[in-house]
Amino acid sequence: MTKGRIHSLESFGTVDGPGTRFVVFVQGCPMRCLYCHNPDTWAMTGGTEMDPQEIVDEYLRNEAFYRNGGGLTVTGGEPLMQVDFLIDLFTLLKEHNVHTCIDTSGIAYKKDNTEYIKKLDRLMPLTDLVMLDIKHIDPEMHRKLTSQPNDGILDFVSYLDEHHVDMWIRHVVVPGWTDDDKYLYDLGYFIGQFDNLKALDVLPYHTMGKPKYEKLGFPYPLEGVEPMDKDEAIKKKQVILDGIRDRRGIHHPKDSE
Repeated sequence: MTKGRIHSLESFGTVDGPGTRFVVFVQGCPMRCLYCHNPDTWAMTGGTEMDPQEIVDEYLRNEAFYRNGGGLTVTGGEPLMQVDFLIDLFTLLKEHNVHTCIDTSGIAYKKDNTEYIKKLDRLMPLTDLVMLDIKHIDPEMHRKLTSQPNDGILDFVSYLDEHHVDMWIRHVVVPGWTDDDKYLYDLGYFIGQFDNLKALDVLPYHTMGKPKYEKLGFPYPLEGVEPMDKDEAIKKKQVILDGIRDRRGIHHPKDSE
């Protein structure tokens, strides 16, 4: 079995998918999101090597916590950089009927990488939910925000839909970076075409990761950017929902008044 490079484990996650979840944070991520609150997971080296069975055993010790609609989520870092490990881990979990979730940026997906796609084709039937964090719908802004392109990420959305994998979209609203109504509407219009879209989480930017940058000796990229007000984030979510609605041709009675 393929060992995973693990940053940390959390036995009682409540914001990492449905229900109460056992959360596996993997080590390694190619993204450099300006608002990342886990910069300690960036390095591809490091972490603790763990066998999939070790993680399953840890899960089963606390299984009672996860029975009512919970399960296991792999996040990071970037889980899909370690696809062989995920296949082995999820294969074992499915022997115990565990709900499996991947929290990903989608950055590892390249539609022309046939060997990688073959591995994803093995992983997807073992995956109950993908939580996909789309950082920015605009290609240029995405590069500025993350140092990476977004074309493969958007292709990954289509891939998930074609393979009928349930998808939750996550979007962090950062003042001055991801809060422009045009781009939010465009994001909604894009994701509104997919039948596998099951939920939308719009998360307000926060600065809770700042102490990690100080500890690592890194300058904080968004110094001076204030946290997003939760009420404002709710308004921004509505803009995305308007895009979804228009893409799907859903019109409220007030639209014709």
